[in-house]
Order: sequence, then structure tokens, then C-alpha cells
Amino acid sequence: MPADADIQDTALAQGSPPQGARGPARAPRRPTASGGVDVATLIGICGAFALIATAIVLGGSWTAFIDLPAFLIVIGGTMMVTLVSFRIEDLARAPHILGQCWRIGPGNAGDVARTVLSIAEQAKREGVITLQRNITALRLEPFFARGIELAADGLPSNQLEDLMRQENIALIDRHQKAVSILFRAADVAPAMGLIGTLVGLVQMLGNLDDPTTIGPSMAVALLTTFYGAILANMVFAPLATKLERRSADEALHNELYLLGCTAIGRQENPRRLELLLNTVLPPAERVAYFK
Repeated sequence: MPADADIQDTALAQGSPPQGARGPARAPRRPTASGGVDVATLIGICGAFALIATAIVLGGSWTAFIDLPAFLIVIGGTMMVTLVSFRIEDLARAPHILGQCWRIGPGNAGDVARTVLSIAEQAKREGVITLQRNITALRLEPFFARGIELAADGLPSNQLEDLMRQENIALIDRHQKAVSILFRAADVAPAMGLIGTLVGLVQMLGNLDDPTTIGPSMAVALLTTFYGAILANMVFAPLATKLERRSADEALHNELYLLGCTAIGRQENPRRLELLLNTVLPPAERVAYFK
């Protein structure tokens, strides 16, 4: 191997751009499960519960808002009814996907496009085999890394595109199932609250001759509605919307990676790839990598 190539491989391993490269050779890795907590989700949900708790404490005794029968009706009922609507396998995978709501999400799509263009420019200049040899040092996003490896192995571009697109579709489908579970739970929780209210009213009306039962029965009637509204509007629906948005962002990023890998496999001009990526990017995030 020539001396210049040795210098470039060393630079890649150290995270520095190779000589003559326009952009950084080491592409930033998208945050994963250990990438940190999403502050917006944490502040939003915790802040909402903190405001409700503060109002309860300021208005009287907080113990009045704790009732085990109401809790069982709403929480247990919501879980059981949601279970009826989906397969156990879907519910078993849901917690892992839902955990993404609490983690830092994908970065800016424009940054992803610049990373793709940087790698495509390097592949055009030095050959895709060079990228394959240094795939670990480049620290690419796994979806992008697999595409580059397939392109370097000589897989026809149309087959490469089909494989990556199917993987992206499968990812979207898994996320959509988790979103559906959350939206279903958001629909069921208020209904279970209403059922609990009816149970409490029936108990109260059936024991009007015993004044000591009126209070507990009214507590069940009112608190089930309260619990159902809290769960639906402060937990399930916001998390479903967050995950839906997160899934759309990840699907867009994967589409950019797909276009980049197929262009690298066809050894296209990176300037043409830039035009193609900008047709996918939102107007506010379009890039001008080559000036």
C-alpha cells in the first residue's frame, strides 16, 4: 500500500479526515439506546404531573386522590382491553420501542445528508473498497454501514435498493405497531374511567341506606374518571405522538442512507446525489455541500 494510503487509514482510525477530503471521514453516529435522555419528553411528562400534584396538595389532602379499586379498574382494565386488541408478541416488543421516546432522537436530516455526501465523495475518490476496509473507524449508522458493505460486495444497485427499502419498511411497521398500541390505550383509558364511574354510582345508589358507603363509592366513581383522563391525555397520547414523529424522522434518514448507498454502488457523481437528496429533504433542511 502506498504511503499516502497508510496516512489516510491512520487518519480514519483516529477520526481525522483523510488528506484532500472535503468533509470529515468519520461520520457522526446517531444516538442509540445509551445516547441520553430526551429532555423534552422528560420535562413535558414530569412537569405535567408535577403541576397536577402541586394543585392537589394546595387544594387539600393528597391521600383523597389515592384509591386502589379505581386504580385497578383503570390501569388493569386498560392493560387487559389493549391486550385483546393485539398479539402478545406485539406487546412484548412494544416496551423496547417505547423506550425510544425517552432517548435522544435522530439528528437533523440535513446533517445526515452531509454525512452521506461526505462518504459518497470519499468513495468516488478512493473507491468503495476503502470504505469497507475502514467501516469500523467511520462509525457509520448501522443501516448505512450495511448498505455500504453490500455495495462494496458488488450487489447490483437495484437489488441493494430493494433490500434496504424492505428493511426500512419493516422498521416503520414495527414502530407503527407500538404507536397503535399507545393510541389504543389512550382510547381505552377514558372508557375504563367511565366504567369505573358507573360502578361507583351503582354501589352508591345501592347503599343509600348506609351513609358510610356513600363516600367510598363516590371516590371510585370520580377517581376512575380522573385516572383515565390522566393516563390518556398525559401519558399514552403524547408518547404515541412522539414515537410517531420519531419513526417518521428515522424513516427519512434511512431513505437518505438508501439513496447514498445506491449512488455509491453505481459510482455516481456526488453532485448528482446532492440534487437527489435535496428532493427528499424538507426545504428548510436542504444542503449545499458542493459550492
